Amino acid sequence: MARLGVLLFLVQIVLAVCALISCLSAEEGKIRALPRIAWVLIILFFPLVGSIAWFIVGREPSSGASKGWPGGTSSPQRQRPRPVAPDDDPEFLRSVQDRAKQQDQELFRRWEEDLRRREDDLRRRDGDPPREGDRPEV
Repeated sequence: MARLGVLLFLVQIVLAVCALISCLSAEEGKIRALPRIAWVLIILFFPLVGSIAWFIVGREPSSGASKGWPGGTSSPQRQRPRPVAPDDDPEFLRSVQDRAKQQDQELFRRWEEDLRRREDDLRRRDGDPPREGDRPEV
């Protein structure tokens, strides 16, 4: 019998902790009936009844529980598209790839110009004639 009492006590504590976490992390617009501080005090002073009351009355049902009947209307708040993280946005990823490609092309172009300039400087120092592609046509 004592084990059952301990088990029920632990269930009550876990329920109260879950209710407190849910209450403290709920958005201000999702709390019903009482202000947040009142719900926290009720959960703390009456853990079992307060926790049950919080989950039934104090918060708006979660999006999964409020779907209702198939074909039913949902609230306008749930119809808004969720913001997309930058790494999930295909347009952002495309712009990053395009920018990287442009930077690579610019870097390659500068390397080629630097290489041609160095080759020409070396040829002038050694007195070699210009390359085939560099000779002016007569």
